[in-house]
Amino acid sequence: MNEIKEYTEKLFEDIKHIDENDNEYWLARELQNILGYHQWRSINELMERAKVACKESKHNIDDHFAVQRKMVDIGSKTKRKVLDYRLSRYACYLIVMNGNPKKEIIALGQTYFAIQTRKQELNEKEYSCLTEDEKRFYQRDLTRKGNYSLNIAAKNAGVKNFDKFHNAGYKGLYNGETANDIAKRKKLRYREDILDNMGSDELIANLFRISQTEQKLKTENCAP
Repeated sequence: MNEIKEYTEKLFEDIKHIDENDNEYWLARELQNILGYHQWRSINELMERAKVACKESKHNIDDHFAVQRKMVDIGSKTKRKVLDYRLSRYACYLIVMNGNPKKEIIALGQTYFAIQTRKQELNEKEYSCLTEDEKRFYQRDLTRKGNYSLNIAAKNAGVKNFDKFHNAGYKGLYNGETANDIAKRKKLRYREDILDNMGSDELIANLFRISQTEQKLKTENCAP
């Protein structure tokens, strides 16, 4: 597995699934691998403690820890049925909160899922109390959602070349730099996401750029 220092919140996004009703979920065995638990018993112990916390919080355990069984290969063309769980974001949050925070990937998961499980906008006082990493994760989520909304508005406005469209936005904010220019300046690896390598203030600036562009598109598209 890669060095801990290379871990980012993207690891948790990469194993996120979306069902036919647009509900997000994670699989316990995939989360187990990300968190570095080699035995099912270890992650299962965390889930049992998480279930207790879920129940004490007056949530329905089955809504957040849905049992799944699947067939896996065990060699020699043989398969067996194993237990897995379909976890909500809240369930993942409870699991990592019951993990050992001395493990850096657990600490990262605690920060990531804590921010992501917030159901409402943070007010100014709450936001100011967050650490820089928490602010970054929070702003990254808002920026990701903003980009999704912007892409819909751009498509409705007839945009065809999305790379050129987004580069125009970057050029306006970064003194003529394209996405590739920014990636080179930040010394990012191939296909590494620029937004995953921004601080909270830089993300806020990009979110403002995105929201202003979306509003302009909608206004012009609705003009008589």
